[in-house]
Amino acid sequence: MANALTVRREHLPTSDRARRPAQYVRMSTERQRYSVQNQAAVIAAYAHAHGLKIVRTYADEGESGLQIKNRAGIQQLIKDITTGQADYKHLLIYDVSRWGRFQDTDESAHYEFICKRAGVKIAYCAEQFENDGSMLSSIVKNLKRVMAAEYSRELGVKIHAGQCQLVRLGFSHGGPKPYGIQRLLVDKDSNPKGSLDDGENKNLVTDRVKLHPGTPQQIAIVNWIFQQCLHKKKDAEIARELNAAGVPNSKGRRWNEKSITRILHHEVYVGNLVYNRQSSRLKTPRISNPPELWVRNDGCIDPIIDIETFQRVQQLTCDRHIRISEEEMLTRLRRALQKNGRLSAAIVNATRGLPHMSTYINHFGSLRNAYRLIGYAGDRDYSFSDNRQLWDQTRHDLVKIVAARLERSGKRVRIAPKNDLLRVEGKDDVWFRVARSEANTNVMTRYYIRDMPKTSDRWLVVIRLTDDNKSVRDYVLAPTTGLIDPSRACGPRFTDYARKRLGFHTFKTPDALAKGIHRRLIA
Repeated sequence: MANALTVRREHLPTSDRARRPAQYVRMSTERQRYSVQNQAAVIAAYAHAHGLKIVRTYADEGESGLQIKNRAGIQQLIKDITTGQADYKHLLIYDVSRWGRFQDTDESAHYEFICKRAGVKIAYCAEQFENDGSMLSSIVKNLKRVMAAEYSRELGVKIHAGQCQLVRLGFSHGGPKPYGIQRLLVDKDSNPKGSLDDGENKNLVTDRVKLHPGTPQQIAIVNWIFQQCLHKKKDAEIARELNAAGVPNSKGRRWNEKSITRILHHEVYVGNLVYNRQSSRLKTPRISNPPELWVRNDGCIDPIIDIETFQRVQQLTCDRHIRISEEEMLTRLRRALQKNGRLSAAIVNATRGLPHMSTYINHFGSLRNAYRLIGYAGDRDYSFSDNRQLWDQTRHDLVKIVAARLERSGKRVRIAPKNDLLRVEGKDDVWFRVARSEANTNVMTRYYIRDMPKTSDRWLVVIRLTDDNKSVRDYVLAPTTGLIDPSRACGPRFTDYARKRLGFHTFKTPDALAKGIHRRLIA
């Protein structure tokens, strides 16, 4: 009807907004299967008792409460409230700890203050006190926040102690298994029950996981890697030969220099378990621990490499590292420039006598800074690299917008930890990548996608940049089938002509993109 009355949410009476609350629920791990449902049930009972009708749900499933990072639900909640997008004046939360188990208790209070400043009242449905701003409620809330932080600290100590004890008993403490090693499930009497594939976990609390040599083919590859090192081949050269032979690594991907280095230094291949070499407590930066803090269990695994070979490799790799001053590093870089006429990461890594590019990055911040110190400008366009942090944030924001749009359409959405993947209804994956433009005088402008996902039969959102790589041109939605080629070391390049020929759809706005994804997921 032409004269139909449209009631916009910003024009709703304040009293109506107060009777239409939103709710926020969070669970820490995916193993807490019914945690969100239990929280929602308590909140629903509270809403019914007070005559409230919940109009919006913000949820973070399987995300740690130690940080707000990677928690799309609470980030969207804060954004809606601070930008005036919220069509409610009441927020229902299960208890005080649902904000998070922050180690700084003021952070939890900060988010509650943001809501109260915007006129949104907070109610804790499972708490025994009324959140009315009284002295009693303030004292209890602060105590609850301290208890939540202490719970995380105590839990971390208990988990660490349990993992140390598992290693002392010869069991795996968890984490990804090295190449050529398989996980063996055993019962409480150490009787084998079968092997565990990637992603599989034990079902019984009394069961344990032991490490065991993998397939004969993998064992042969491990021995070959150690022998090639004894023949004085570099780690990068060994990786190239494995890739040329079509041998995948433990994740089914291509080998690189770091993966070879990890194998050559991993004591699991001589039968030893070593734990706590590095640690990262309560989401703090990872640090290397001194050897006296390591937890060891020697000889608890059937060895793949004999101890003499392993020690020779350790000595050989140790001799490779020669400490030189930063001035000498720059002097050698100047010589490489004079010899080759130009510099690049590949030239630096391939030149004998030059430290690896990662060493230059660690000492000078970046290769560009090292180039600048020797007076070399180079001919590469670094505009995309200079704005990499901006494009990462652009991608993160787009993921959140699409996730919120799909949630409003009734879809169950989860954002991956790296903010580059949406898991929709637990099965449909939507990847997000930024594609920089590459001008070419012979063909149309090409768009280059870095770090392509390795899983096919999914959807890929390509954020295409303008020709100067300074702003977003549009968004391309394409199936990953046909784009992923495991044999390629780099991602695909495509032109606008190829996009049209392949039928990839483009969208000008994030909202239009979200609607397009929703239509295709339904189809």
